Amino acid sequence: MILDLDIGNTLSKWRLKDSESSEIRSRGAVWTREEWRPGADIPDLDVVEAVRISSVARAAVLEETVALLRSRVRHVHVAHSTHEALGVVNGYEEPGRLGVDRWMGALAGYQLAGGCCAVDCGSAITIDFVLPGGTHLGGFIIPGLRLMKESLKLGTRNVAIDPDSEADALLEPGRRTVDAVNHGIYMAAVSAINRIYSEVCDQGGCGIANAADGWRCACGITGRAGASCGVAGYGIWRIRGVFSNDLRRACRENVGRAAGA
Repeated sequence: MILDLDIGNTLSKWRLKDSESSEIRSRGAVWTREEWRPGADIPDLDVVEAVRISSVARAAVLEETVALLRSRVRHVHVAHSTHEALGVVNGYEEPGRLGVDRWMGALAGYQLAGGCCAVDCGSAITIDFVLPGGTHLGGFIIPGLRLMKESLKLGTRNVAIDPDSEADALLEPGRRTVDAVNHGIYMAAVSAINRIYSEVCDQGGCGIANAADGWRCACGITGRAGASCGVAGYGIWRIRGVFSNDLRRACRENVGRAAGA
């Protein structure tokens, strides 16, 4: 079995994959921590032959995680941003400084669609562009939905904000303060994504949204866009209005190769 582990700033996602059939046996998510409990936070390591890790968490979190896994599993691979991989050329002057989550998303998007705009909606919203020939143009980073909510909560004493509330009609004016906040934050996010996409990306291209808030943001994105919840960019769903398990699986396999499996 292969354990894929995506360690985020807030949430960590995992999936257990059959090394022979590539069948996904199980998946889950836990809050990011320095001490993992195999069998509780992540699957029992006795059945794991190899681990593939993508991490944007603090160095101490990654170090502790790798130390634990290497004491129990023979093959542990950690993904890093490189100058080139899977036909994509990193657009950063210092390739290693590109967040590995963004690099994984760019690689996965390119394997699925060729030239693409890859949007990752996590603690921050990242937007990266890859040309049809594989050139990564760079990207943009804006606060994520929850971070915007928390910032407004801290900066506005008399505004009642529920960080965990959900709104149904996110594109309509809010008739309560909490709804006005939720709708405004949502509009700020999708408007930024739409504007960036229209300014930079060829309108014939394809939009890709990933991670926890990907589905929510994708609902407001115009043009060819969509959403997915996956593992560090492994589970990306190209959105043309139809969910595709085969497409998502292909993405995971290609990015898994980039992680050194």
